[in-house]
Amino acid sequence: MKENKMLIPIDTITLEDKQDLQRAKEILENPGFAIKVANYIGKPIEMGLEKIDSKVINDATSKALNKSLDIAISTLDTTTLTSSFSNLKHKIMVGGSGAVGGFFGIAALAIELPISTTIMLRSIADIAKSQEHDLDDFQTQLACLEVFSLGSTKNRDDDAGESVYFASRSVLAYEMKLAVDSVANMSQKAIQEALARGQMPILVKLVNNIAARFGITVSEKLVAQVIPVVGAAGGAAINLMFINHFQDMAEGHFIVKRLEKRYGYEAIKQLYQEI
Repeated sequence: MKENKMLIPIDTITLEDKQDLQRAKEILENPGFAIKVANYIGKPIEMGLEKIDSKVINDATSKALNKSLDIAISTLDTTTLTSSFSNLKHKIMVGGSGAVGGFFGIAALAIELPISTTIMLRSIADIAKSQEHDLDDFQTQLACLEVFSLGSTKNRDDDAGESVYFASRSVLAYEMKLAVDSVANMSQKAIQEALARGQMPILVKLVNNIAARFGITVSEKLVAQVIPVVGAAGGAAINLMFINHFQDMAEGHFIVKRLEKRYGYEAIKQLYQEI
């Protein structure tokens, strides 16, 4: 995806926008999902990650995100007004699917994950719209999927000299650009049909790379859910943390992208680093 260069000097950015960017950074640079869950259940969950079948996770996340890609292109509701009630509704729905996951464990993953991912995608789209982004725009649709790559522990292995958030975005930036360029002048329907025929390998590769990062967080969630003392009630609570985590990532992400449209990518990145 082509990023705008610096359009406006940093000292012309309004105080309100600087405060928004600071809030976004506080969200995006906070500890990842694993630490939040560890604080909830009282112990680190990394110890259980080696017991999780990575192939099961990879298959489930790839299928869930490919389904989400279809939804992002075709059925995101561009008329729904964003509200705290809408976010609460999505949390309740994901909490319910988490109760099932907590009760049945990994056996329910193939059923539960696509449902919770779809619900989260719609919540992410609501947040994008609240930050003045057009859900009919293909770049916005991909940016909604990009949220699933944010805030995993894998991000923390990136270049220590750069923010976690911008390091994560840079990993996908080239493929995001290729994906956008590959559908230039194509209608939403044409993109859907090409996907159905298997003619969009660039998009599929992008989604699989997002899925690899999303899978880290899914693994962390699954480890927490299958702990015997957690059960169905704890599974619901962990899924609420799961959606809250990605709602937070979406809010920070789309604040940054809104400001990038206004001031340019380089200007906002520089100010973000300086905060």
